[in-house]
Amino acid sequence: MAAAHENVLAELGSALFVSLPRSDQRRRGMEYLQGLLNARGRKTIRNIAAVTGGRAAEQSLHHFVSGSTWDWAPVRRALARHVTDTAPPTAWVMHSMTIPKAGENSVGVERRYVPSLGQIVNAQQAFGVWAVSDRASVPVNWRLHLSPAWLGDGERRGRAAIPADISPETPTDCAARAYLETAGGWGLPVRPVVADIQEVDTPVLVGLLRAARAPFLVRVGGGVRLWAADPALRVRGRRLPCHQIMREARDMRRPVIWRDPGLPGGARHGFAAAVRVGTSPCPVRAGRPAARGELLLLAVGGVGRSWPGELWLTDLVSASPAELLRLTKTVRRVDRDFSGIAERVGLRDYTGRSFGGWHRHITLASAAHAVAALGGVPEYREAC
Repeated sequence: MAAAHENVLAELGSALFVSLPRSDQRRRGMEYLQGLLNARGRKTIRNIAAVTGGRAAEQSLHHFVSGSTWDWAPVRRALARHVTDTAPPTAWVMHSMTIPKAGENSVGVERRYVPSLGQIVNAQQAFGVWAVSDRASVPVNWRLHLSPAWLGDGERRGRAAIPADISPETPTDCAARAYLETAGGWGLPVRPVVADIQEVDTPVLVGLLRAARAPFLVRVGGGVRLWAADPALRVRGRRLPCHQIMREARDMRRPVIWRDPGLPGGARHGFAAAVRVGTSPCPVRAGRPAARGELLLLAVGGVGRSWPGELWLTDLVSASPAELLRLTKTVRRVDRDFSGIAERVGLRDYTGRSFGGWHRHITLASAAHAVAALGGVPEYREAC
């Protein structure tokens, strides 16, 4: 491990495990983190133990993650506070994670249609909240989607030790609650939440975020219908699909240049435009300021490509299209760091079956991701 990573690990570890009551638990936590960062291949308990103490450590590490009772929530709060103090975020990004599984016993696993893959897979589905800054993106909270089929099966629920207060929820509710839990009471800075998640119902997600008064920027499909409220539009006062509204705004496009963290090379060129819209009818008067409850619909398109391309809905009505465009690229930053760092520290590698074990592993893997991301090395694969 690079020296920079060692320094970040020591600094983070001193804050991360304060809530653990026993010194042996804190020691096991540090050993698990070291194993996630240094073990080769899949981050199974056996491979992690091989780095930290061999067979003698395997049983104790297994118990620490899968059989112990320590609460992961304070550890996640400590991680989030350390990350925001070290690399103040510009946005919170909601990110979905599919975890393919071969069997049927891992908590939450079932046959699911995954839009990004275009097929049905046997998998767990989780939604994460990432703190994104110019320096790094780090996952700080997670919520595992559990369907009625899982929670209504008393036998499976008992085997996975799912707490009694966990109730069924839709993927949209799951994603929203992951963020709202993070934003409520953790003492973190208020920043826009950015989401580009195909598995959720975006109008419902927008409604949940608006109800919580959370600033947001959410990618929407072209068929979502909104009320055109911008005085510059000929179709103002009508309820139309988003793609039709933005086709009417073609003449409002302006050239934009951005750097895409998800792609190699230099600057990208394209066009962007933003117009006022509403989820309900609103009066249209030329020259008036945005009315309470109005939103902005942002369209982004590449040079030589069909218009509109990406469509985003936001309540950041005073932001310019260029500012909003920069925020959309935080999603690409998370995508890149997920494949470049999170996958390599074993975020999806937990092989146990229990609800608590899954949450403890993913909490520690998120902390390992933070060490790698904040350790001063651009790519984790170049550091280990």
